[in-house]
Amino acid sequence: MPLDDVLPLDLDREYSPSSCIDDITGYLGEYTTRSSAARETQLCHRFRYGPEPLEELDYFPAARPGAPLQVYIHGGYWQELGVGDSSFAAPGFLREGWGFAALGYGLAPVYRLDDIVAMVREGLWWLCRNAARLPGSPGEIHLSGSSAGAHLVAMALLDGWLPEGRHPADVFAGATLLSGVYDLEPLCPTYINDALGLDQAAAARNSPLFLLPDRLPPLTIAIGENETGEFGRQHRCFAEAAKPRAVSVDEFVVPGRNHFDLPFDLGEADTRLGDAVFAHAERHLSLAPRKSIVDKLFEQNPAPKRLPAPADGTSS
Repeated sequence: MPLDDVLPLDLDREYSPSSCIDDITGYLGEYTTRSSAARETQLCHRFRYGPEPLEELDYFPAARPGAPLQVYIHGGYWQELGVGDSSFAAPGFLREGWGFAALGYGLAPVYRLDDIVAMVREGLWWLCRNAARLPGSPGEIHLSGSSAGAHLVAMALLDGWLPEGRHPADVFAGATLLSGVYDLEPLCPTYINDALGLDQAAAARNSPLFLLPDRLPPLTIAIGENETGEFGRQHRCFAEAAKPRAVSVDEFVVPGRNHFDLPFDLGEADTRLGDAVFAHAERHLSLAPRKSIVDKLFEQNPAPKRLPAPADGTSS
C-alpha cells in the first residue's frame, strides 16, 4: 500500500503488528519464559556497559575461544521489553558453537530515541573493545534485532560513530534484521509517538533507510508472512536500499510466521531464518586458524586488561 494512500487512522493499525494476531500476551510471556530458562540452564554473565540502570547485557560464552558471537537487540517500539526477555535464542546458538549476548537499553519516554541509539552503539562497542577479555574470547561479532531492535541494528551499521574512523562494515561480520522499521516519519502521527516524542527532524536523523553508508556487511533481512502492509513496505524498501551496498543480502518472507514468533527461529538451524544466520559464519567454524576482526582492531590499540565488574548477583 503506498504511503500516500494511508490515512493517519490507518497508520495506527498498520504500525500495530498485534493487529495481525489474536493475542500478543502469549508471545511476550514466551519471550520471558524461554529467556529465563536459558539463563538457568546455560552459563550466563550479566555485565553493565554504561552508567544508566538499563545499560546491561546478558552474555553466554561459547565453549570454544574465537567462536562467533551473536548479539540480539530486542524490540518493543523502544518503550517495552528488556534484556530479561531477550535470551530465548541463546540455547540454539550455543548448540551450534556460537556465543550469544542480549543487549538491553533505556526505554522511552524516560529516554529519547537519540539517547537509545547512542546506548546501543555504546553497548556494541563495549563488546568489541572487551572481546579479548570476555569469557570465551569471541571472534567475529554478528548483530541481530527484531522490530525496533532491527532499527537499532541498522543505526549501528551507519558510519561516523565508531572511534578512530573505524567503519561498521569492518567491525561487524554480519547482521540480521527482522520486521524492522527503517523510515520513522510515518510513526510521527501515530500512538507510538506518544512516548517517543519524535518531531520531523528527530525522525529524519533516526531513519536509517535514508542514511545507509556505501558499505554494509552481509545482511539477512526477513519478515513474517502475517504482517501488516506497512511492515512489508518497510522491509522491501530497506532490502532494496541495502542490496547495492552490502557484501550480500538474503531477503525473504517466512511463511506462517508473524511479527512476534519469527524471532524464535533465529537460533534454530533447521529453519529458513536460522539457516541463513548460521551460513554467515560457516567459515569461522572451520579448523583453519584465522585472525578475528576483533584481534585486528586492537593490534595497534590493545583492549583493556580488565573488564568492568559484573552487575550485582547476575553471573551464573
